[in-house]
Amino acid sequence: MRIYDVTVPIQTHTPTFPGDPGVEISTVLALARGDAANVSLLHFGAHTATHVDAPAHFIAGGSTVAEMSLDTLIGPARVIELPPDADAVRPEHITPEKLQNAERVLFKTRNSDFWGEPDKGFRHDFTYITPEAAQILAASGVRLAGIDYLSVEKFGAESFDTHTTLLSRGVIILEGLDLRAVEAGLYELICLPLKLASGCGDGAPARVILRELNHNAERNGEQ
Repeated sequence: MRIYDVTVPIQTHTPTFPGDPGVEISTVLALARGDAANVSLLHFGAHTATHVDAPAHFIAGGSTVAEMSLDTLIGPARVIELPPDADAVRPEHITPEKLQNAERVLFKTRNSDFWGEPDKGFRHDFTYITPEAAQILAASGVRLAGIDYLSVEKFGAESFDTHTTLLSRGVIILEGLDLRAVEAGLYELICLPLKLASGCGDGAPARVILRELNHNAERNGEQ
């Protein structure tokens, strides 16, 4: 059974959303300097690389990342692939036939290719989820919605309707996925964000994997 690591590595040149802290990783202790161990100091925002948005990110009094249910973060997930020229996830991309009663939906778009060139910095032209599509996702019973760049919202949007539509309905948002190696289909999602219990509780970086289900393996000629 194949396992896909769809997590974007956190490193000093990892692109971050404008206004968010940049990534700084420094060495505090080093064996090479005669210290007893290697110890690194990490400095970056809660919404760095692959991360989750908790309702508290945009909803006053909303639940925090430490309060997220593992039942939401782990379970079957449907990967929906958009055409390479799609600039947004729109209602026509999430018909009932495509959702197929999925509780967790991940959108693979042209964004995933951006992760192959992190040195080019943040991309303003990323594919996003429209507020209309967010309404459909929330109404359909989706518990988690993910996309392969740093925001579900259109860059420069004057309001945050996509975020608030999803988060106000308790839909966890998973951003910053790297789905280049993943085909459309049904997988098991395992998403484990850092359990940050201080601060605003707005979100946290996560290690995310997709595990191929048996029927996917059979489709690909695997045992």
